[in-house]
This record gives sequence, C-alpha cells and structure tokens, in this order.
Amino acid sequence: MPAGTRLSPPQRLYAAFFLYAMAIGGLFPRLGELQQALGLSERTLGLALIGTASGTLISLTLAGRWLDRLGHRLVLLAGIPLIAAAYALASSASGPLALYLLLVPAGLCIGAVEVVVNLEADRIEHQLGQRIMSRAHAFWSIGFFCAGLLGAAAAQLGVPVQAHLWGVVVLIAVALGWALRGFEAADHRPDSHAGSTPRWARPTRATLVLVAATLAAMVLEGAGIEWSAIYMRDVFGAPPFLAGMAVAVGAGAQAAARWVADGFVERHGPLRVARTLQVLLGAGAALVLLAPHPALALLGFGLMGVGTSAMFPLAMSAAAQATDRPAAVNVAALAQISFIAFLVGPPLLGWVATSLGIRWSFGITLPLVVLAWWACTALAPQRGAR
Repeated sequence: MPAGTRLSPPQRLYAAFFLYAMAIGGLFPRLGELQQALGLSERTLGLALIGTASGTLISLTLAGRWLDRLGHRLVLLAGIPLIAAAYALASSASGPLALYLLLVPAGLCIGAVEVVVNLEADRIEHQLGQRIMSRAHAFWSIGFFCAGLLGAAAAQLGVPVQAHLWGVVVLIAVALGWALRGFEAADHRPDSHAGSTPRWARPTRATLVLVAATLAAMVLEGAGIEWSAIYMRDVFGAPPFLAGMAVAVGAGAQAAARWVADGFVERHGPLRVARTLQVLLGAGAALVLLAPHPALALLGFGLMGVGTSAMFPLAMSAAAQATDRPAAVNVAALAQISFIAFLVGPPLLGWVATSLGIRWSFGITLPLVVLAWWACTALAPQRGAR
C-alpha cells in the first residue's frame, strides 16, 4: 500500500480493534513473572486484577452521555495508547494495592474504547449491508495473538517486563496515528432510537438474557487470558515461551474462528452457530481441567478460543440493533455487565485456584456453559430483522 494511501472505514475499524487488543494483551503473557516479583498468591493477584474491572465498570456505566461529546476519534486516538501506558505503569507496582490502583485507569479507558469500536462496527456494518462484526472482533483476537507471541518471546529472551510494555506503548501510538488518519465517526443508523440518552446505562431484561448467553464465553475467555500462562507453568512446569504461548493459542484460535464466523451466521443463523460454539467451549474447558499432557492443554485452550469467538459479537449486534433505547446505551449496558464477567470472574477464580488447584479455575465454569446454551435463544433473529 502506498505511503500516502489512507485506509477505508472498515480497514480503520479493523486496525482500531487490532491495536486495542495489543494494548490490553501485553501484560498477560508476563503475568506469572509479575506474580513472582510481587510474591503474590493466585488469590491476592486475582483481587488486585479487579482494578481493571472497577475502572471499566465506571466507564461503561457513564459512557452513554459523554462519548458523543468527546468524539469517537479522540476516544480511540487517546484511549488506546493510554490503556497500554496504564498497564506499563502497573507492571512497576510495589504491591497488590498499588497494582489495583494502577489498573483502574486502564479500565476507565477500556470501557470507553469498547463502546466506540462496537458502535462503529455496527454502523459500518449497516452502511455496507453485510455482517462485519465478527470479522472486526477477529482483528481484536489477532491483536491479542500478536501480543501473546511478543510477550512469550520477550519472556524467553529475558527482556524486562517494564521495557517490553513501554515498547508496546510506543509501537501502538505510532501505528494508531498512521492507521486513523482521516478517521471520521460513522453516521448513526437511521433506525436507531432518537430519544435522549439516560445518565446510567441500566440493563433491561432483554440485555440480561444477552448477558446470560455470553456469560460462559466471557468468563472463560478472561480465564484463558489471565490464568493460562500460570496454569502451564504450575501444572506442567512449562518454560516461559511455552507458558506465554498458551495465551497466544487461545487468541489465535479465536481469531481464526471469528474470521469465518460471519459467513456461518449468514448461512446457519445465529442460534445454531451460538449453540455449536457452546459445545466446543465446554469441551475445551473440560479438556483443560483433565489434560494429562501440555499438548492436550493447549488443544483445550484452542477449543476455548473457538468457543468464545462469536458469542460477544453476536450479542453486541443484537444489542446495537434493538430500538427500545439509543444504541450507545444498549451497547454500553451489555458491555457493562459482560465485562464484569470478563474482568471480575477470572480474578475471583484465583480463589478457586488457591483452594482447589488451578485446573478447577476452568472446570468450575462448566455449569455456566449449560446456562449460556439455554440463553442463546435471545440471539435468534426477530421477525422482520435482517
């Protein structure tokens, strides 16, 4: 591509998803090293990691009113590098309380960016007249996959955690400035709610059913991100590169599934696809619980990646297309509660790891898969919907 060529709106969206995931994903392949440096148990580390969830919850709760005022361009250009910078600062924490407090700003930025990228995806999807939501999220998974590979390589080479993460900040800032040249927020959908935006993104009953449909995927995706490297280290004594690869394998499998998911949804419908994914998700979690060999554990993380792939994008599309409230509020409400599961659930699984062993941090989530399989009926297209 010539140097002066600007990306198209879908390409800029994909770049934003990719760099957003790179910003989030840098810390997690190095989390085991941070845990050892601070001398923390899984339980204490899990509690400290709730700092990200605290900031995200605040941001998502209040996002509806002020995102349009700030502008989507500013949120992306400032928010994504700030996420990476907040994680880099957190890697220098002196203890669990400092780690918690330093993660709160990362969560504040994550909440804002999460709403913006999903709104942009839905609006561009409507303008193009074809599904791109899952493909957009595929670029998030590709970004996380690349972050996992980079982190695994840096760990194996002995690069200090802080140097690695500050390097990621610089890389993301430069790439984002190039990718978002000429970015303008996509137009609102003409069928969107025209009323005023309420102060709080309160979930409705329909939103809560969508949350139930995504619950297992969000918890297990978060568990794979936060605990897979530590699982490989503690269960199999894996070296740093192999432990970090567990994060990359899950993200890579998720990316591959998301890349093709939109076509499957068009052919088979969201309900059938969602329930198939729940079966794969449950199989992956069971395999991680029981795996006697690291190769089988990596296969389990890969199946979990496939199983989580399209659940959140499908729910986001359903929330954005609802006409009972402004799209920004429905998206924020769904993201708000789903991200509680994504960010709070896995840290709390640290208590399970401390009490029952880290294998059960994955096995104990299997009942959530059953609940999600039932709740997937909320993803079936409504009469008259495209």
